[in-house]
Amino acid sequence: MKRTALHDVHERLGAKLIEFGGWHMPVQYGPILDEVTTVRTKAGLFDLGHMGRVRVTGKDAVRYVDRIATNFCAKIPTNAIRYSLFCKEDGNPIDDVLLYKEDGGSVFIVVNASNTDVDLAWMREHSKGFDVKIDDQTDELGMIAIQGQTSREALQKLVDGFDLGDLGYYKFTFATVCGIPNMRVSRTGYTGELGYELYVPNAHTERVWNALAEAGKPHGVAAIGLGARDILRLEAGMPLYGHEIDATHNPIEAGLHFGVSFAPEKGEWIGRAALERVQKNPKQRLVGLTTEGPRVPRQGTPIHRGAEQVGAVASGAVSPTIQKNIASAFVKLGCDQPGLALELDFKGKRQACTVQELPFFSRTRK
Repeated sequence: MKRTALHDVHERLGAKLIEFGGWHMPVQYGPILDEVTTVRTKAGLFDLGHMGRVRVTGKDAVRYVDRIATNFCAKIPTNAIRYSLFCKEDGNPIDDVLLYKEDGGSVFIVVNASNTDVDLAWMREHSKGFDVKIDDQTDELGMIAIQGQTSREALQKLVDGFDLGDLGYYKFTFATVCGIPNMRVSRTGYTGELGYELYVPNAHTERVWNALAEAGKPHGVAAIGLGARDILRLEAGMPLYGHEIDATHNPIEAGLHFGVSFAPEKGEWIGRAALERVQKNPKQRLVGLTTEGPRVPRQGTPIHRGAEQVGAVASGAVSPTIQKNIASAFVKLGCDQPGLALELDFKGKRQACTVQELPFFSRTRK
């Protein structure tokens, strides 16, 4: 298994380490539900060194990204970020990604850990005919997230000459952090909270992590593992590749229209024709489910309306934030109305559940 630059730190902190996407990663440092609550009420530190980081440069960089990605890269303002996907011709995703539009026309792309090698091979395959350079920076850069309501106060102590309050959502800048110049800092995250992600030269990653942990002590900041991160993103209605999207679940039916552009001026892109057909004639929709019953829905759990199976769970968890068992699920159209009563089928034992719109939790929604 691969190891991030923070692997020894996790061992010293007593983390439970597991294999994830080919990496040895911390799933938890303490009780997972307590870690979720820490992020919702204070803030948490996350090692994201397993994520893939790729920079595309060259005079055709933007035109090339618009050919392989679903969102409209040419329309992204400089120093802004957009959610997007790489799809096959059939419209089903290879991965979901973040596109960072840099000054000068280069594009920095963050991809999922388990898909990095596949993404890179696919990107290189489709680069023929474009004047681009594809630079895999995964082994050069560490990646740390600080997420939660006190994240700004903690991080600001380490940032020189830049007010984090000026950085808008899904925007990024280059700042001096811990005395390290030109560090990429983005206001992004996978928790539904105020938060930031930092891209750190690997030689400095442990020092930056330790500085964040120290600066965050008065603000309740704690190390958080992948188990809590999965619950946090599910509560916030954010997709995970292999669950809400995969080789058989397309982004339109998964409710990710905001990451797909059918603008005529974007031109042709891989998967466009297939997704236009899905948009005109969807068969199912991703919804939220809550259940008061004791069993926790898990991926693949069948969903019934009477005798008919009408869908299946994509992700499920115990939510300490809303104090219910929750799930995202694909259900056929006509069974997706909020408030509709359905049933989860646990190997022949039924448990009532209720349809609701995603997300389960929003910091900004009243």
